[in-house]
Amino acid sequence: MRSAEIHRMADIEERHWWFREKRNILAREIRRLGPPGRALDIGAAGGGNSQVLVEHGWDTVVGDISETAVDIARARGLNAVHADARDLPWPDGTFDLVTAFEILEHIEEDHLAAAEIFRVLRPGGTALITVPADMRLWSAHDEVAQHFRRYGREGLARCVEGAGLVIDELWSWNVLLRPVAAWHRRRATGSDVVAPPAWVNACLTAIVAAERHLPVRSLNGVSLILRAHRAP
Repeated sequence: MRSAEIHRMADIEERHWWFREKRNILAREIRRLGPPGRALDIGAAGGGNSQVLVEHGWDTVVGDISETAVDIARARGLNAVHADARDLPWPDGTFDLVTAFEILEHIEEDHLAAAEIFRVLRPGGTALITVPADMRLWSAHDEVAQHFRRYGREGLARCVEGAGLVIDELWSWNVLLRPVAAWHRRRATGSDVVAPPAWVNACLTAIVAAERHLPVRSLNGVSLILRAHRAP
């Protein structure tokens, strides 16, 4: 991802509806894991998700291939290390939790990154992964963001299970706004990472938050979320 895009994400992620709800999802998922341990956040960009981990008591390290992202994370007080997701600089079984939010699509050899997630997890450890869904939504946004692909359920499952991880749950997210996203993507000429007007941001926040209470996880969405573990 280009440095300018990383800076733009870091500037808006605190208030932007998409980033805020992703942090809420992360917080809900880690609360179900029990006592906090050691966590690795791969490709943390501005570090918003890493801060959620820290706030919940996790001993967190950020690993990112971008020096810009590492610098931003360090400026925010996070423990950040320059790291390639395909060849992580930590021993086997180091972490109780590995998060990779919107990372695999940036890596041509996504199977190598998945294998590294498996390797650095301790037996019984958890991986939380999110990716953009459905190549039918491919647009100029994906090209600007330097994506190699968007995922279907089977493709994501094949990548993760091929690395040795056991999938606990795989579900769709941003389902209610998919028709709007599809319409917008057909007209897109650049990145979606922009700050909407406050009233629009509030409306989108309310819509996406409603998915917490609705049975829509099995429907097609804009993103996929996966929770998996390394078998003991």
